[in-house]
Amino acid sequence: MTRTTTLAGFKRLPRTYAGLVAMLPPRPIHDKVQYDNAVEMIDRLAGFDLTADQEDYLEALSTFVEAYERDRFPPDDARLTPLAALKFLAAEHGMTASDLGRLVGNRALGSAILSGRRSLSKAHIKELAGHFKVEPGLLL
Repeated sequence: MTRTTTLAGFKRLPRTYAGLVAMLPPRPIHDKVQYDNAVEMIDRLAGFDLTADQEDYLEALSTFVEAYERDRFPPDDARLTPLAALKFLAAEHGMTASDLGRLVGNRALGSAILSGRRSLSKAHIKELAGHFKVEPGLLL
């Protein structure tokens, strides 16, 4: 899908909460069709300058999608190492090794941590968990 197609799809969406609810009511998701419809609507809204009503609608719909995904696709934490979790979180937040290093107090340290040459200290874990808003145990 091109950006133009996405923009055209966004421009056709209502700007009010009531209008969006009329198109697709935000409700708990129980099957793949409901899930696909909700994800499509989120995709149409995401990345644009939204009205307050559109933001509220997107937040409500996202809550139901997250709940469905959490129930249907639980993470396999047994295979997720702290380093893999950190690499994933950094990538999801668009952070470089230098950005990560600055976050823990030493720009050069980020590369050493991401390469596995340096372990995370308790202070690093606390700082990173707070920044990424995850449980510290994910990085232990």
